Amino acid sequence: MPHRPLARALTALVALLTAAVGALAVPGVAQAAAPIHYVALGDSYSSGVGAGPYDLSTCLRSQKSYAPLWAAANNVASFRFPACGGAVTADVLDNQLGSLSATTTMVTITIGGNDAGFADVMTDCRFGSTSTCTNAVNAAKAFATGTLPARLDRTYAAIRERAPNARLIVLGYPRLFETRYCGLLAMSTYKRTILNEAADVLATVTADRAAAAGATFADTRPTFAGHGVCGAQPWIRDVTGIIEAYHPNADGYRHGYLPALNAVTG
Repeated sequence: MPHRPLARALTALVALLTAAVGALAVPGVAQAAAPIHYVALGDSYSSGVGAGPYDLSTCLRSQKSYAPLWAAANNVASFRFPACGGAVTADVLDNQLGSLSATTTMVTITIGGNDAGFADVMTDCRFGSTSTCTNAVNAAKAFATGTLPARLDRTYAAIRERAPNARLIVLGYPRLFETRYCGLLAMSTYKRTILNEAADVLATVTADRAAAAGATFADTRPTFAGHGVCGAQPWIRDVTGIIEAYHPNADGYRHGYLPALNAVTG
């Protein structure tokens, strides 16, 4: 009998621990989701150029871009959208980081294409000779492998500094073209092929620097496969719109970029 109080105490302790463990293990008992404070940084592929309609700023921001679509679908606690068409890494550092803070929990970004001369390369290839296109592509690839990595490193580090509690997701650029024959007025198969190869180089560099920064890379090339310019159902605009040329259309953001982002956010 003298040990009965101790036995009772041990029995009560075991029951308490069993109940606690059972509560954690019961299916369907979910913890309240932490609020998402989302900031979308970057260039025209984040601001939504090609999707339209646009806000009244000079950045050509569209609510049909992947970022506002993701924010709406995930009921975020806050959403800030400083991404701006034409942005280079320096623009992100100088003009967009003010939207970040210690409360930011998620950041997405597309950046680097304009640093590598995206617009000029596309112009040279669409309207220039084969040799002009080849030289422009080779120069862009050399820049992407030689100069761009350090710029991306600085950009990702600055984002980390301003938003230390955020998950950083770096989205890549798609291949812009299908390489099948699509008419006499289209770019040659050779030009489209080397431009796609340049996109692969840029994706490789971006993915590598994102990994070095501890960020997640979302590759958009698989989701856009079959839907480039010259595809049966293109999600990339051709030269029909001067500013929007070689940017995703609304379907590209919804069915190309958004699924790529969903794939890494769950």
